[in-house]
Amino acid sequence: MKVALIGTHGVGKTTLCFEIAARLKRRDVDVELVREVARRCPLPINRETSVQAQSWILSTQMAWELEAAAQHPFVLCDRSVLDNYCYLVFAAGPQPMWEPLLSGWLATYDLLIKVPLWTTPRWDGVRDVDLLFQREIEQHLEQQIERRGLQPVRLDNDDRDHWGETVMARLEPLVCPMPSLFPEDEADVRSPGREPSG
Repeated sequence: MKVALIGTHGVGKTTLCFEIAARLKRRDVDVELVREVARRCPLPINRETSVQAQSWILSTQMAWELEAAAQHPFVLCDRSVLDNYCYLVFAAGPQPMWEPLLSGWLATYDLLIKVPLWTTPRWDGVRDVDLLFQREIEQHLEQQIERRGLQPVRLDNDDRDHWGETVMARLEPLVCPMPSLFPEDEADVRSPGREPSG
């Protein structure tokens, strides 16, 4: 299973990714986190990004997702190819050469979780803090979501303290083993020499 958090920069996707990964690990889920690829890009990013930089980011994102999925049953991505593509659209407009691959790759996500724009970006040593740039990426992303008919899980801007619980409520039925409704019966099965009760 592969899940990606999407949204513009500076809205808390990375923090939420780590929280969800920790929650899943506590439920004995073998989860691998695909971190934000742009931070490893050898070319300029943010407002100075280029077709070359975003092509590197998109290609690397897909490679990291493939590697993670080959070794773990659950992959949690800090970003998807969709929001990375929005930075490419910002830099150079729509890119027809990427469209078929992008459409096909979006189908590999079992769930997209949209983190809303609720705060201004803070300097972290990498990401741009320009508010207009942050909002423009958000607009590109919403346009892409609508154009492609995607239906991400949308987190509530006014319920930020419970985002982790909201996401886990969607994931637990899919990936976490359900407890038995009849623990006494399980005990009987595990102890062949024991006489059934009742």
